[in-house]
Amino acid sequence: MTAVVPPPRTAAAGLLTPRLLTRIEDGARLHALLWSPGPGWRMISSAVLGGGIGERAWILNAQVSHGYRRTDPDRHLAVLAGDAGARGQGVGLMTAADVSQHAVAHDGGVDAVVTAGVEVRGWAASPAQGTAAPAEPGTINIVAALPVALSDAALVNAVATATEAKVQALLDAGYDCSGTPTDAVCVAAPAARADGEVHAFAGPRSVWGARLARAVHGAVHHATSAAARGSHRAPAAP
Repeated sequence: MTAVVPPPRTAAAGLLTPRLLTRIEDGARLHALLWSPGPGWRMISSAVLGGGIGERAWILNAQVSHGYRRTDPDRHLAVLAGDAGARGQGVGLMTAADVSQHAVAHDGGVDAVVTAGVEVRGWAASPAQGTAAPAEPGTINIVAALPVALSDAALVNAVATATEAKVQALLDAGYDCSGTPTDAVCVAAPAARADGEVHAFAGPRSVWGARLARAVHGAVHHATSAAARGSHRAPAAP
């Protein structure tokens, strides 16, 4: 059964134990979550910094001010991570949501940490509306970690599984949407060892994919339900 823990996380158990950071930037008090497992991890991500598939040593999920206008977000994230002591290559995500209000869920050895801003949301397949940036913040960032090595194909499968679970959680939480225009995801798994098993599947009916789906669903449902208490929930146009 999925266990959902409201923030801040106080238990030391689990793979994902992010550290909450605080900084003052442009007069605003902003937070960030930093997970630094060190070497020996492979990650897949859609993040602006460290995206793609490869070995990564840390993950930073940084809050930025509403109306963020910097044109070098990758450099900005790298500086923030370096200032916090992160070394080597890593993954950097951004959001205008307050990441101190994150949600954590665990299932069978899989952990998920989710931050959610849902002011701007809609359906992935919607009529063309131009390329203008949304006027309000809205990002769901998903970070998940598994305790087993995954093949490249399984890592891709894991992203699909996490995204399906996100959409299911949004619908279960009462949102008429598939996400926000700027959602990002990062899935981490140990690098394969010469004598270790590499799992080839991470779909929702595989052992580890099912656990990933339940963990992500629990964290997204908790995060978006909490976000809803501070905003209206009018259905988005399809």
